[in-house]
Amino acid sequence: MTDADFVAALAAIVGAANVLTADDAKAGYLVEPRDLYRGRALAVVRPASTDETARVLALCDAQRRPVVPQGGNTGLVGGQIPDASGRAVLLSLARMNRVREIDSASNTMIVEAGVTLAAAQQAAETIDRLFPLSLASEGSCTIGGNLSTNAGGTAVIAYGNARDLVLGLEVALADGRVLSSLGKLRKDNTGYDLKHLFMGAEGTLGVITAAVLKLFPRPRAIETAFVGLETPAQALALLELAQGAAGGAVTTFELLPRIGVDFVLRHTPGARDPLADAHPWYVLLELSSGSPHGLADTMTSILENALEQGLAQDAAVAASRAQRDAFWALRERMSDVQRNEGGSIKHDVSVPLARVPAFLEAASAAVLRLEPQARIVAFGHVGDGNIHFNVSQPVGADKAAFLARWVEMNEVVHAIVMEMGGSISAEHGVGQLKRDLLPAAKDPVALAVMRAIKATLDPNGVLNPGKVI
Repeated sequence: MTDADFVAALAAIVGAANVLTADDAKAGYLVEPRDLYRGRALAVVRPASTDETARVLALCDAQRRPVVPQGGNTGLVGGQIPDASGRAVLLSLARMNRVREIDSASNTMIVEAGVTLAAAQQAAETIDRLFPLSLASEGSCTIGGNLSTNAGGTAVIAYGNARDLVLGLEVALADGRVLSSLGKLRKDNTGYDLKHLFMGAEGTLGVITAAVLKLFPRPRAIETAFVGLETPAQALALLELAQGAAGGAVTTFELLPRIGVDFVLRHTPGARDPLADAHPWYVLLELSSGSPHGLADTMTSILENALEQGLAQDAAVAASRAQRDAFWALRERMSDVQRNEGGSIKHDVSVPLARVPAFLEAASAAVLRLEPQARIVAFGHVGDGNIHFNVSQPVGADKAAFLARWVEMNEVVHAIVMEMGGSISAEHGVGQLKRDLLPAAKDPVALAVMRAIKATLDPNGVLNPGKVI
């Protein structure tokens, strides 16, 4: 089948208006947010239903055409970008954006893959429920992408990763069959739990088209504090104190370095320092409760004890929604503002919680031996051991020359991660960026099992080739 005939066959499935072949129409789909990866595609195909998705996959499989699924194109490891061959079909799920059902009795909702995370959160609110997955990109990232990468975010400490928020999936397989498992059961021991194969697989085993999401009671009270402290070890002690006093009400525990706060203040008009004095480290602590009463007293008690025990040096509690939003902006903008400081080499890693302080110390020392003038911006979800260990270029350095050391910097940091029993990918996935690093970081038997599953579900290798394995 010629390219023209193939494009015509795709158009017969989804409509000619939803097969994009012009360079300007495809351009926005073919580069990822950090501009690390650019690809080419024969066409961008935009199905509107599971049936159309399955038929597109069957056609591509029969013609041995690579298919690269894409949600909101917010991924940071290049998993959603095709290679440079120009043969691939980029499959955009953006038109599959329906909330199919909301069930308050079972605390679930069924959404299609193209529903944005923000839209899913808003749909839950219509029945006074909470969908707790929360990411800085929630206005544009999609549920399909969130599940395909097993997204994390700021609420993992209380609710778990994306895979923990799913009861069932609908998945279009490489050969066009549809695995329909959209049950709402919280207990089902009838064999293998297949949904977990596809969450975190980054579209290499099948294309998620819909999901049954878990919902939770909406908080009636939220207390947010910005806490200044001296060391990451104090942060862990504060976490233990907070969880001892509030238990599951601790829904956010984010670690921020002073240099990162400085970056945000420097590049965000109107941003203000929450505390009177500067501190080496900060924690954004949030408590949430289904009860409207008592949470403020709990937060006050936690902070008073932390100050008395020397675990914190100062703290401010948000007195309004605006102040809470201002606290959160310091965290949510920390990654984006680094681009204003030049090149930044990123590491999305995790280590056992107790090893976080030791990791930060060892990795910082190793990076500074490699580049003494580097500026380390290490922040993230310390409550679940996930640190975004970012390294900004020296002031005045050549950006391209600094970024050319990406692999060298990765090797130094990842070596320490592995020594401490950690993971080189905590929440962003593997994609293209970390594919070649996986053999050194993954058990050989685990890799062999992954390859066997891939060969079974995608024997012709058409689903997102060159990603993960």
